[in-house]
Amino acid sequence: MSTVLANPAEMIAHGAPHVIHNDAELEMYTDALFRLTSLESPSSSEIEAIELLTLLVERYEKEHYSIPESDPLSVVRFLVEQQNLTQRDLIPQFGSESAVSMFMTGQRNLTLEQVRKLSARFNLSADVFIPKASVTHSAKLPVKKRSRSR
Repeated sequence: MSTVLANPAEMIAHGAPHVIHNDAELEMYTDALFRLTSLESPSSSEIEAIELLTLLVERYEKEHYSIPESDPLSVVRFLVEQQNLTQRDLIPQFGSESAVSMFMTGQRNLTLEQVRKLSARFNLSADVFIPKASVTHSAKLPVKKRSRSR
C-alpha cells in the first residue's frame, strides 16, 4: 500500500479534501477550484487537485441541485414565458406561424434546422431541444389509420 494512503482518515483530519456535506463546504470548494483554474501554468499536483475538487463539486451538485430532464416543448414554452415572447416571435426559427403553432400544441416535433436555429437564438445547447427517447410528443399523438381502397 502506498505510504500516501497509509492513513486516509488522518489526511482528511488534517485538511485533505473530503466529501462535501453542505452548501458552505460547496462554496469553499468552488472558491478553491476557481483559484486553481485561474492559474496560468498549474503544476501536476494542482491539476490533480482541480480534478478531485471538480469530482467532489459535481457529485454534491448532482445530488442537491440536479436539473430534471425536460422535453423540447416544455423548454420552448419556458423560454417564451421567461422572455415575454409570442409565438410570432419564433417564426424566424420555425419558418411559419403554423409551424410554430403545430409545435406548441404538440402536433409536430422539431426539425434539425429548427433545433439549430432555436439553439442559436437562445444561446443554449442543441441537446435541450432534442427529445429524449422516452419523451417524444409524436408517441403521445393518436395515429390516423388510412383506409385502404382496393
